[in-house]
Amino acid sequence: MRLTNMIHTVDAHAEGEPSRIVVGGVIGIPGRTMFEKKMYLEQNYDELRRFLLFEPRGSVALHADLVLPPTDPRADAGFIIMEATDYPPMSGSNTMCTVTVLLETGMLPLQEPVTHLMLESPAGLIPVEAQCKGGKCERVTFTNAPAFATHLDAKVSVPEIGEITVDVAYGGAFFVFVDAEALGFKIVAEEAAELSRLGELIKRAAAKQLPVVHPENKDIHTISFTTFVAPPRVGGHGRNTTIVSPGRVDRSACGTATSARLAVLAKRGLLKPGKDYVHESILDTNFVGRIVETTTVGPYQAIVPSISGRAWITGVHQLGLDPTDPFRSGFTLSDAWGAGGVSSGLQKYHDLEIK
Repeated sequence: MRLTNMIHTVDAHAEGEPSRIVVGGVIGIPGRTMFEKKMYLEQNYDELRRFLLFEPRGSVALHADLVLPPTDPRADAGFIIMEATDYPPMSGSNTMCTVTVLLETGMLPLQEPVTHLMLESPAGLIPVEAQCKGGKCERVTFTNAPAFATHLDAKVSVPEIGEITVDVAYGGAFFVFVDAEALGFKIVAEEAAELSRLGELIKRAAAKQLPVVHPENKDIHTISFTTFVAPPRVGGHGRNTTIVSPGRVDRSACGTATSARLAVLAKRGLLKPGKDYVHESILDTNFVGRIVETTTVGPYQAIVPSISGRAWITGVHQLGLDPTDPFRSGFTLSDAWGAGGVSSGLQKYHDLEIK
C-alpha cells in the first residue's frame, strides 16, 4: 500500500443526513475569518472538496466539515462546510454532526448533563448546547444566525410546471419554499427522485426571477435550495424536504431550511417566540425549531432561531492518495450527479500542506 497525503475523518449522520468530519491532515488555510477561509478554499483549493466528496471516496449525499482553529477568541472551534457543489455558510445537520464528533472523540471536553460551547461557522458564531449522558452526545441544540423572509407569495414561472407561488427566506442560505401538495406530492421516500428533479428546475428559475442578497454580506447571494413543504404525517407541525444540488433530497429536516421556515411562519403571524415547531423529514425523523427572539437584519424583520436534533458517529476513516490512482480527485457521473463529466487529477492538492 502506497498512500500519501493522509486525511483523518470521523463520519456521522444527523437524523439520516451524512457528514464527513475532517479532524486531521489539513492545515494552513489562509483567512482572517472563517468566511474568508471558506472563500479561499472555494476559489483556490476546491480539489480538497472533490477529494472528500466525489466518487470513489464519497457520494452525492455526503457533506464534509473541515474542523479548524477558530479565528474568533470567543469560539471553541471553527468549521467550514463543503457540499456536493458548493460551500454553504451554515448547515444544521453539519453542525450537529460536528459537535457530536468533537465531544465524543474528546477533541473538546464533554460535560454532563449539558455541554455549552461556541462554534465559528462562515455564517458567524453559533452557540451550542449539547445534552450528554454516559459519554454520549444525545442531542444538539444550536442558536442559528438570524433568519428572515424576503418574499411571500411570489410568482415564479418554471419549465414543465408553469407559474407557481413561492416564499423565499434566509436561514443560513437562501431557500425557495414550494407547496408540495399543490404539485401532487406528499413528501415520502418514493417521491425522492422526482422531487429532486423538479426542485432543481424550481431553484434555477427562482434564482433568476427573484434575485436576493444578504444585506450584511454581499457574498451571500442567490437562492441555493428548493424546500418542499407539506402537512405533517407522523405527529409534527410540518413536513419538508430540501433539494441539495446537483439534485438529491436532504435526508434530514434540514436545520437551515427549518430556520428559514420559522422566519416565513413568523412573518405570516403563524408562529410566536418560545413555541416549538417540529419539522418532519422525508425519513420521518425531525428537527425541533424555536424562535428565541426577534430582531432585524438590514431592512428585514428577522428572528433568531434555535434548532435541535440528534447525530450518531458511523465510522472513523483515513483517506489517502495512491500516486497511481487515475481518479485522485474523484469523478462524477450523470446517473447520480446530474450533468457533468469525469473529474480527475489533483494538480494543486499538495499545496494544501496536508500532513
